[in-house]
Amino acid sequence: RCRTGPLDIVFVIDSSRSVRPFEFETMRRFMIDIIGNLDVGPNATRVGVIQYSSQVQNIFSLKTFFTRADMERAINSIIPLAQGTMTGLAIQYVMNVAFTAQEGARPPHKKIPRIAIIVTDGRPQDRVTEVATQARNAGIEIYAVGIQRADMNSLRAMASPPLEEHVFLVESFELIQQFGKQFQDKLCGVDMCVEQEHGCQHSCVSTPGSFYCECNPGYRLNVDGKTCSPIDACADGRHGCQHHCVSVRGSYSCRCRPGYYLGQNKRSCIMIDYCSFGNHSCQHECVSIPSGHYCRCRSGYTLQPDGKSCRATDLCNGVDHGCEFKCVSTEGSYHCMCPEGQQLRADGKTCSKCGAGHVDLVMVIDGSKSVRPQNFELVKQFVNRIVDLLDVSPQGTRVGLVQYSSRVRTEFPLNKYHSADEIKKAVMDVEYMEKGTMTGLALKHMVEHSFSELEGARPLSHNIPRIGLVFTDGRSQDDISEWARRAKESGIVMFAVGVGKAVEEELRAIASEPVEQHFSYSADFTTMTHLVENFSLNICPGGKAKGREIHSLCECGALVQFQTNTVAILQSLTEKNILYARSLAQMTARLEDLEKQIANKK
Repeated sequence: RCRTGPLDIVFVIDSSRSVRPFEFETMRRFMIDIIGNLDVGPNATRVGVIQYSSQVQNIFSLKTFFTRADMERAINSIIPLAQGTMTGLAIQYVMNVAFTAQEGARPPHKKIPRIAIIVTDGRPQDRVTEVATQARNAGIEIYAVGIQRADMNSLRAMASPPLEEHVFLVESFELIQQFGKQFQDKLCGVDMCVEQEHGCQHSCVSTPGSFYCECNPGYRLNVDGKTCSPIDACADGRHGCQHHCVSVRGSYSCRCRPGYYLGQNKRSCIMIDYCSFGNHSCQHECVSIPSGHYCRCRSGYTLQPDGKSCRATDLCNGVDHGCEFKCVSTEGSYHCMCPEGQQLRADGKTCSKCGAGHVDLVMVIDGSKSVRPQNFELVKQFVNRIVDLLDVSPQGTRVGLVQYSSRVRTEFPLNKYHSADEIKKAVMDVEYMEKGTMTGLALKHMVEHSFSELEGARPLSHNIPRIGLVFTDGRSQDDISEWARRAKESGIVMFAVGVGKAVEEELRAIASEPVEQHFSYSADFTTMTHLVENFSLNICPGGKAKGREIHSLCECGALVQFQTNTVAILQSLTEKNILYARSLAQMTARLEDLEKQIANKK
């Protein structure tokens, strides 16, 4: 049996009237004997058969049968045409039809030989030379087998070179079976994959006189013609996968990112609806996200710490009320209020301001890692609420901002911005630093730089109060005592606000005297702006303030105004009504004492 590799073979059988019935039977036997010694199959040798006379008839194509038994049955059922001898027409059919991919021929790049075996007993009635040349140029190897009365010149015109290996003349039909054995040896030749070192990585395919390498499914042959590489079916970008394409041995599959599942088309990805599982326990609304779900409250409600239940909020927190200073909720409504000494304007939102109350204010905010981004945004909102109270201008109140963590950064100095809107925008643009908590380093920076005339602080001779407001949420990683002391000795009124893990001892060390009136603490950021601590200072007793002399009532008034407004911010945001009332009473009492002292001084 021939095992030199796959071939595509088409038998072209002359069934003209000159071929007698018993002679045609020997031609059947000839084809069956040769096929019987071939290794046939879809990946081995493929066989087709056509017969011709005045016309061409396809008995079976290269893709029709893949077993010898099926081929033998089809050959035995052939009915001769018994007409003329149009050999050129048959060769034309072989070239244009029989050896096409549609009829089962393997593509040229696979290098599988295409062999046509023409068996005829007479002289062609049409031209064969030109069409045979075209067929050979198309890569078809032609064997011409003449029997008895065949014309040798026509055989030589049809056959491929060398002619001595492709032209055969058999004296009679009786001898064709013996010739078949010899022709079989000629067709098969030597198995080159066995006879020499082929070097193929996967498999070697033998062809008459040569061989070629072939790769396993899912691999492609490299340019060296021997080694194989996996086919990356994802590389051409035509896979259509929405998320990820995974190449698998010549094919691919689509995969989705976590939190998604593959759609019915096996390409698109659909987010998992975790809320549909029914176990979210959200009081109002459940919102699915790729990593799971979260609860959301309807408008006018606030999500509680358990992350599931909701509580009604006052309208001041639920709407854009636009109050410049303070929003006061009432049943089903709200109204705006102004700090003491200011009048609500006709728009019902803004407040008239006293132009005499001017200060140089530097706020020093903690940007350490423990604050966390969402809480840092609350800190910035708290800063802007203070800015809203100030009459900001180059001649009025000046504001600077410093952020610190493991290092200190001036976000903007006192002389940078000249209006409240500019400052508020700059505050919201501040980027969170993270890292450590070097409060002592921040105080040093504030004393040496922030309140310098170079950065916009007005000379001490102008009697403009200097106020430092320090905000922190944890223990300092360096010593604060020295620079807290220096700040107060240099005439800076120091306020300290602590949240969360802030250390009371450190807050007291930073705050000016009386300490109880200059520091405040809140357990967490969500209640930070609801502090009801009395920041009001009795700053003008006997014409003195913080150990230094008050030179004018405007200076004293400026300090009173700032402190009063700061108290009002904290009071406006509290939810603890009892503490609010107590603090307000204390504030009122102290302010009355202050008014008496000023009146006595006059």
